[in-house]
Amino acid sequence: MAEKKRLDEATNTETVGHEWDGIEELDTPMPRWWLWTFYATIVWGLAYTIVYPAWPLVSRATAGVWDWSSRGQLEQELAAEEAKRAPILSAIAATPVSELQGNPQLFQAAVEGGRAAFRVNCVQCHGSGATGSKGYPNLNDDDWLWGGDIEAIHTSIEKGIRQPGHEDTRMSQMPAFGRDGLLPPDQIADVVAFVRTVSRQQPASAAALRGKALFATNCAACHGNDAKGNRAVGAPNLTDAIWLYGGDEESLTETIYGSRNGVMPRWGEKLDPVTVKMLTAYVHSLGGGEAKPVQTAMTGAAAK
Repeated sequence: MAEKKRLDEATNTETVGHEWDGIEELDTPMPRWWLWTFYATIVWGLAYTIVYPAWPLVSRATAGVWDWSSRGQLEQELAAEEAKRAPILSAIAATPVSELQGNPQLFQAAVEGGRAAFRVNCVQCHGSGATGSKGYPNLNDDDWLWGGDIEAIHTSIEKGIRQPGHEDTRMSQMPAFGRDGLLPPDQIADVVAFVRTVSRQQPASAAALRGKALFATNCAACHGNDAKGNRAVGAPNLTDAIWLYGGDEESLTETIYGSRNGVMPRWGEKLDPVTVKMLTAYVHSLGGGEAKPVQTAMTGAAAK
């Protein structure tokens, strides 16, 4: 190779000895600025591995002389934010949920905290706008199954809905009238006709009249003689236009035949008490929250 090197006459630069079809490669020196930059990156790289975590070990990396890590920085920032929020969280913790609205500034802080907690824990079922979907209630309207005042909402969130093994959970159970053989298909159809009549979805009929008698015998104990529900037992109002599982004939038939028993987690077991309070404040602020409990008897008012 050395024997093939020669001095290029046109550029006065030595060749490297490579030649292909008459084309030769010149051994042109790298620009000085490029060489210094290259050497600087080597120095910088060595310095970085000394100062910051770099070399992998068996279970961790070298810590570096500055003992810095992105995880440690995040922990410091979270601790600083926690310290910043501590006075507000302490004030929320010390305030009974029924008295939160008496302090507008504190209530607004709780609402904002609850908004963040809702995005993490609740949007999967109730949606990002809390409008719900089939089987998951819309939290923006004023129709409540178990009550819409701030204390009732707090109880629902804290205790959950139909949580097994927890005696304080919200609990009701609609019979599966068809699956359990309590009503034959023709009588279920009559009850459906009655419900659709009282909800103003279809005109009165002979089937609805028969269904009214069946409703009084089998359903009025929870939904009331007027079918307006009873939030004391989580029985929905059947006379309005708001339906959790659907008010069409097919959906109502399915509901009466097999029953509906939706569940919600007992958030008091999964979240700290302050977060539960903040979630309560946020849900109450969405538009349907009631100022005080609505008293209902067994034939009571709307409660979905």
